[in-house]
Amino acid sequence: MKNNISKIELSEIIESNHRDPHHILGLHKSKKNKYIINTFQPHAKHVKVIVLDEGQKSQVEMIKIAEEGFFTIELENEVKYKLLYEGYNGDKWEMYDPYTFSPIISDLDTHLFGNGTHYEIYNKLGAHKLEVNGITGVHFAVWAPNAKRVSVIGDFCGWDGRIYPMRLLGQSGIYELFIPGLDLNTKYKFEIKTKEDYLLKKSDPYGNYAEMRPNTASVVTDINSFDWNDQTWMEKRDSTLPYNKPTLIYEVHLGSWKKPEGGGFLNYRQLAHDLVDYVKKMGYTHIQLMPIAEHPFDGSWGYQVIGYFATTSRFGTPEDFMYFVDYCHSNDIGVLLDWVPAHFPKDDHGLIKFDGTSLYEHDDPKQGEHPHWGTMIFNFERNEVVNFLVANAFYWLDKYHIDGLRVDAVASMLYLDYGKEYNEWIPNVFGGRENLAAVEFFKHLNSIIYKKYQGILMIAEESTSWAGVSRPTDVGGLGFGMKWNMGWMNDFLRYIEKEPIHRKYHHNDLTFSMVYAYTENFILVLSHDEVVHGKGSMINKMPGDYWQKFANLRAAYGFMYGHPGKKLSFMGNEIAQFEEWSEEKSIDWHLLQFDMHQQMQDYVKELNHLYLSEKAFWYDDFSPSGFEWINCTDSEASIISYVRKTDKLKDTIVVVANFTPVPRTLHKIGVPYKGTYKEIFNSDDLKFGGSGLVNSNTLISSDEEWDSREQNIGLIIPPLATVVLKYLG
Repeated sequence: MKNNISKIELSEIIESNHRDPHHILGLHKSKKNKYIINTFQPHAKHVKVIVLDEGQKSQVEMIKIAEEGFFTIELENEVKYKLLYEGYNGDKWEMYDPYTFSPIISDLDTHLFGNGTHYEIYNKLGAHKLEVNGITGVHFAVWAPNAKRVSVIGDFCGWDGRIYPMRLLGQSGIYELFIPGLDLNTKYKFEIKTKEDYLLKKSDPYGNYAEMRPNTASVVTDINSFDWNDQTWMEKRDSTLPYNKPTLIYEVHLGSWKKPEGGGFLNYRQLAHDLVDYVKKMGYTHIQLMPIAEHPFDGSWGYQVIGYFATTSRFGTPEDFMYFVDYCHSNDIGVLLDWVPAHFPKDDHGLIKFDGTSLYEHDDPKQGEHPHWGTMIFNFERNEVVNFLVANAFYWLDKYHIDGLRVDAVASMLYLDYGKEYNEWIPNVFGGRENLAAVEFFKHLNSIIYKKYQGILMIAEESTSWAGVSRPTDVGGLGFGMKWNMGWMNDFLRYIEKEPIHRKYHHNDLTFSMVYAYTENFILVLSHDEVVHGKGSMINKMPGDYWQKFANLRAAYGFMYGHPGKKLSFMGNEIAQFEEWSEEKSIDWHLLQFDMHQQMQDYVKELNHLYLSEKAFWYDDFSPSGFEWINCTDSEASIISYVRKTDKLKDTIVVVANFTPVPRTLHKIGVPYKGTYKEIFNSDDLKFGGSGLVNSNTLISSDEEWDSREQNIGLIIPPLATVVLKYLG
């Protein structure tokens, strides 16, 4: 023994291997009923104890018992104190001793986290500015159960992992440390020494803010001080179900919706005003943001996330993003976020091999890696990993008032063999390809989220025919509220891209979606995925000459809005942008100086407002009672007609779409009721750039059976157009 200090512990502190530095550092009562203060500071030549009792300061020189920088002093009484350090270059600094503070994370916290049920663990792990015993500082906590040692590093310690080793809390794998005197905007990382003595410098998995890429440090911030003004929105949202509401989603990539002159990015606050004002004018009900969690590579569009709890610093601070959401809500616009629990990238500062072992991912690459994406798969069999993801979903809804999450790449999580060859995956315990742990993850996630946040949307991007994705968990479903209708999208685009003369041979692509339309709560999507990677923009998918391309696109949008299901369209689709989308440049807003593009924008705007005003478009999207075919078999003419309705006769509308360039001057269709019908919308209107073939007079039904109905009307059907009629009685 040397000064009553264990040689083993002294060696572990000096060599930076100690997992419980509070056991030796700080203030301790000795066996002789005296008090010993120990500190380790390799950059200090001298250290003094500043005694603060009774408001009087006195200084006592500490004894250096190891040249590596270990200092000690024995005092007669327990004291409140600071430490005054003097460096080898004469610099002096003083601070309260971090190793005198009791644990802040409780046994209950660690127990719930270990069980995977601490849904607000983000309030405990990460970095949080606190006041403890009247002293302000920052509390750091991180989960790294297989580490040999974990330290907090930053500018405040010269990024030296020997200075601030953290305390391991029992068997939880959670390390914590309260460092007095640190403040907001402090940059930090966790230095993790592996069992093989490798040093890893990791960003905080629970960090709320990060440096602008390419820098990778986490940044201490306060996400609890924003003054929200959206109480009316939140109360209204939480008291109603979203299913029988109009839902028009405008999908946006914030980095390229609009670029500032000279490059770079607009701030969340400027985007709030420019984007929300535009969306409100256009008539959309929701903005869906492509991932805005922190990510290192612009070209990933946000889908390779490093900081799951951090809004990307590309567009400003967390408070700036809160302002964005608050401004949306004050203008009655909902905010949906793309959320990516399926995979994470291999960047060294991220989650991969976080504590030197496969902590967040599976150890076997056949389970833990997407070979074609070059990313890692979360281990849904580990409670703490499930807790990380569930808490992350809660975090966005809680701290940022987000109105729903669109969960990316659900199919890749449900199937063990997704994107893999025969010998690249491991079957489940029953020999199947289903990822049973991921299935349970979704059921657990959705059931508890909908229990707490009744008015929000959990939306699945699921590209297979997995049954019950948007059905409740108590009947065997995954519990999502809605699902992207990828089948409709693929069939419809395959149809609409064909020359009109060939469409009659592919009529089934137009109508097949109604065979399964009510198996899920569907959202019809024309998303960013359809206008990249050589697929062409929406206008460039359309066949024909310049005029026909625009006419086809107007007809396509009109048909989409009448079809059952909520609606989503990607930015730029509404102005018929010719170039594919690129994250590197702004939407081609300059096209609006040309008539056809301005008319297309006007068309989408009017179509949106028609959708909002006519209840039949959205009231009963998810049951057969809201839709009837009139004629879905006229493949020769490539004309379809159908009815949308509500529980009130006066809401009934009839939609007719002609997908050939042949006008029909007197085309008969059966109608559901005897009486008068009026054209309320026509995509061929001159104001939209059409040929002007409209039904200007009211249409009175005749007592002649047509389309297996007792009544019919004759109307003008323009070329490549969608017409909407309203029943007047």
